[in-house]
Amino acid sequence: MKWLVGMMLGFAVMPALSAEWTANAEVEALFDRAGVTGTFVLYEPDDDSLVGHNEPRARTRFVPASTFKIPNSLIGLATGAVASVDTVLPYGGQPQPYPAWERDMGLRDAIAISNVPIYQALARRIGLERMQAWVAKLGFGNEDIGTVVDRFWLDGPLAISAVEQTKFLARLAGSDLPVSEEIQASVREIVLLDEGDDWRLYGKTGWENAPDPGVGWWVGWVEKDDRVYAFALNMAMQADTDPDVRIELGRACLEALGVLSP
Repeated sequence: MKWLVGMMLGFAVMPALSAEWTANAEVEALFDRAGVTGTFVLYEPDDDSLVGHNEPRARTRFVPASTFKIPNSLIGLATGAVASVDTVLPYGGQPQPYPAWERDMGLRDAIAISNVPIYQALARRIGLERMQAWVAKLGFGNEDIGTVVDRFWLDGPLAISAVEQTKFLARLAGSDLPVSEEIQASVREIVLLDEGDDWRLYGKTGWENAPDPGVGWWVGWVEKDDRVYAFALNMAMQADTDPDVRIELGRACLEALGVLSP
């Protein structure tokens, strides 16, 4: 049923955006070789340009799953539900699908292992009314969280497209969200994945309906040569190996587009 809800939300196509889309044959070939149904989009805010594979899917909204941990962190800090990314939250004491989730921790540790119960505890602290107001203020996806404060990003009704993800993340990378610079910097810090001499890679995965078939995400941005390149990949998750495919395919797309070096 969760899978069906996710697919139904997938048909809610977002309105057209101003940025022009350019299809990339190399990225398309990467998806073909991987045998993956999905999309990849790269957004350059300096040029207001979009490039990638499968534009119709890139403009279609899906449940954000754990990619919502990024705005959830921003909202938690902005509302004072937590004082910092290291404020410890309780996981609730219930058995979890992963032993690593079965301990209290702060957002810094929780986002690194995508700890669902910690972020559900954060959402309950924020509360439904404040959460709805802030999701709308941030302009995240369809801005609809429904009536269940600790499940809306996992089951819906919240939904967002890959293009919208890149627009949101570009604003975070540029400190252009309606949240203090200090809070945005704190959240950027906890989603930093990798860095080299002249680049930094930030990102977050998500998997709607995990571990069953659903929509998998990898979203983030690269800072390189004083430019921001925001990206979003989503794909149909079918096999046990698909969680790793998200990042492997996403990095290959970034390399094909010259944003990262092989």
